[in-house]
Amino acid sequence: MTYKIHTLDLHFLNNEKAIAAFLIETSAGLVLIETGPETTFESLKKEIAAKGFNWQDVKHVLLTHIHFDHAGAAWKFAHNGAKIYVHPVGLPHLQNPEKLWHSAAMIYGDDMNRLWGKMESIAENQLCAADDGNKINIGDATFHVLYTPGHAVHHNAYQLGNIIFTGDVAGVKINNGSVVPPCPPPDINIELWKNSIEKIRIKNPEALYLTHFGRVENVNKHLDDLIVMLTDWANYMKPHFDNNTDPKDITPQFMAYTKHQLIKAGVNEPDIQTYEYANPSWMSVAGLLRYWKLKSQGRI
Repeated sequence: MTYKIHTLDLHFLNNEKAIAAFLIETSAGLVLIETGPETTFESLKKEIAAKGFNWQDVKHVLLTHIHFDHAGAAWKFAHNGAKIYVHPVGLPHLQNPEKLWHSAAMIYGDDMNRLWGKMESIAENQLCAADDGNKINIGDATFHVLYTPGHAVHHNAYQLGNIIFTGDVAGVKINNGSVVPPCPPPDINIELWKNSIEKIRIKNPEALYLTHFGRVENVNKHLDDLIVMLTDWANYMKPHFDNNTDPKDITPQFMAYTKHQLIKAGVNEPDIQTYEYANPSWMSVAGLLRYWKLKSQGRI
């Protein structure tokens, strides 16, 4: 069965193709995958209206995970009566987002409001746990839940027919640029991530829908390239961890390194900036260093 899928550009920080949401027409009404942050909610409303719909008619929201760029505006839909589907590990954090907020504030500091806006609690009876292997039936659409940790312990992908909405597990790819792995703290696990990539591959989808950004059709090459880059970034960070290098010294070096990779791949300057909006390279320093620390301690 073919479903009508609309890719919505949320114009994060007034930039095109940094964060997407996906609107799907079903016989039971509209389904939204991802909401973006609260700061892009007005853009999301306009995008939905431009497709001929009213945002208030969205009664089912599927979140790949609870990071602000994917789930920050979910409470807006919940307050309007929508059901919010999320992995069980992420569910309590949407019901009581204080810990999630303060954890993010430790990373973003004074930029929290500018980047993400508010995040309010969602009532328990509007939160639906979506666990691995579950089927979410909404009208004539059946979404198959694929638990895909590695980027986050609360990460799901959702398969609809022969396509998969991948959140961050299939990486970030802007226009025709390289695919890169978003590696923020605290949950990066390279082995689990590679397993999740293979979990997606074995489904043999005809296309992936990336939150950052859009439809990808050359699936096997895309996933192969992501594994190469994920391995490359992890290996780049390993000697810095071994030598106990100050993260403040690593960060500008890593940012230059990843920018050079994009330039070498032919990515133009505006798209390089979009990559930074979608996947700030400085965040991957802390995430990958934490990965090596936990691995050295035998905790992963």
